[in-house]
Amino acid sequence: MHLGASEIILIVIVILLLFGGKKLPELARGIGRGLSEFRRATHDIQREIQSSIDMSPSTPPTEKKVPSSDAAPARSTPQDLNESENSSPHAS
Repeated sequence: MHLGASEIILIVIVILLLFGGKKLPELARGIGRGLSEFRRATHDIQREIQSSIDMSPSTPPTEKKVPSSDAAPARSTPQDLNESENSSPHAS
């Protein structure tokens, strides 16, 4: 959206009518202070984020793979079957 000169002049006239000539400098100062505070806060946040990125390790941590419940069960070897038979409570 592009504002032309006539739209800007109309906005300034409406602001002058609403606030008056004496309140307009105070309003402009308040807006200026608010914008400078906002810029300062965003600069501080950007600096904090950058410093935390700089302090992070250069290599990302490796993720441990957790077997999912959808995965097929592991195959039993004959040795596993013998061990389970030996540990059975019914074996005497």
